[in-house]
Amino acid sequence: MLPRLIRIDDTQPQPWRNGGGIRRDLLEGPAGGDWLWRVSVADITADGPFSTYPDTERWFAIVRGVGVDLRFDTRVQRVARNGPPLKFDGGDAPHCRLVEGSACALNLMLRAGAHGSMGVATDATPWHPKSAECGLLTAVDGRCKADDHETEVPAHALLWFDHAPRTLAFVGGQRRGATLGWWICVSPDET
Repeated sequence: MLPRLIRIDDTQPQPWRNGGGIRRDLLEGPAGGDWLWRVSVADITADGPFSTYPDTERWFAIVRGVGVDLRFDTRVQRVARNGPPLKFDGGDAPHCRLVEGSACALNLMLRAGAHGSMGVATDATPWHPKSAECGLLTAVDGRCKADDHETEVPAHALLWFDHAPRTLAFVGGQRRGATLGWWICVSPDET
C-alpha cells in the first residue's frame, strides 16, 4: 500500500481550543470516531498559554521559526528549531514565549488507548519504526525510502504509512546532522 501525502498548506486552519492561535489537523485516528491520536501543526504568533488536554500525552517540535520557551510552573524548557521534540502531559498547559518571532510547531497528541513518539529525521539516517502506523513531516524537499520503495516529498508535508515499513530513511541533501523532518509513530493500545 502506498503512503498518503498531506501538505500542510492544503489543510483547513481552525482556532485552538483556547482561541489563542491557529492549528491545522493533518491526520487523526482511528478513522470514523473520536480520535485517540492526532498529528497537527500550529501557528504561534504571540506569547500566551497553550490549550489544556487532560489525559493526553503530547509531543511538540518547532517546524519553522527559531523556537519557543515553555514555562511549566517553575520550570522553563526551550524548544528550538533544530532540537529534539519535547514530550509532556497535555493537562499541564504551559505558557509559551516566542524566541525571535513567530513559529510553527508540530504536535502529536496521544489519548489513553494510544501510544507513540516523535523523533528527529536527519539526512539518510535509517529509522526502524516500532509501531503499527508511522509518518514523516518534512522541513525540506527530499526523498523518503521505505524498504524498497522511494517517494518524492515536498517540504512541509506529512508522508503517512498506514502499515509501517521495516526501515525508513529521508534524503534531503542537507548538511550532516541537520534536522530535515520528524519521524512520528503511533499504535493502538494492545491491551
